[in-house]
Amino acid sequence: MEFWQLLVFVGLSSVLTALSWRSLCNPRSHGFYRYIAWELMAVLLVLNVPFWLENRDAMHQQVSWLLLTASLAVLFAGIYQMRRFGRAGERRQDDELFAFERTSALVTSGIFRYIRHPMYCSLLLLAWGIAWKQPSSVTLLLAVLSSVALWLAARCEERECLAYFGDAYRDYMARSRMFIPFVL
Repeated sequence: MEFWQLLVFVGLSSVLTALSWRSLCNPRSHGFYRYIAWELMAVLLVLNVPFWLENRDAMHQQVSWLLLTASLAVLFAGIYQMRRFGRAGERRQDDELFAFERTSALVTSGIFRYIRHPMYCSLLLLAWGIAWKQPSSVTLLLAVLSSVALWLAARCEERECLAYFGDAYRDYMARSRMFIPFVL
C-alpha cells in the first residue's frame, strides 16, 4: 500500500468511525458488524482504485461493473421502498439507528417482498464489485470477510426487528430471503 492509499484509508475510516461511533460501543448491534464490513470495503477500495479503469475489456472488469451497477439498482430500490412505506419517525428511539432505519412500519413490498436486507445486498454487491476490479487472493479474502460481517449485521438486525415487530417479522422471514431472492 502506498502512502497516498494509506492517507485515503485513514480519511475514509475517520468518516466511517464518526458515522458509527454509537454502534461501536455495542457489539450486539447490527451497526457494529456493518462498521467492520465498511472498513473492510474501504481497504478493498483503496487497494483497487489504481486498477479501476485498467483493462476495461477484461472479463473481471465486466463482472465488476455488472456487480457495481446491480449494487446501485438494489440500493435505490431499497431506499425508495423504505422511504415510501417505512414511516421513519420518532417512535423508535434506538440511538444506534440512523434516521432512515427508524421505520415504524414493516416494509414487505417491492424489493422487500423478495429480500429482507436490500441495503446489505447492495453492500455485498459493492464489496464483490470492488474486489473484481483487480481480483487477487487479498482482495477476494477481504470480500469474503466483508460478506461475513454483513451476514452477522443482518442476523443482528433480524433479532432487533423481531424484538420490535414481533410475529409479523417472523412471518415475513418465513416468506422472504436474506439477500438473494429464492436462494439465500
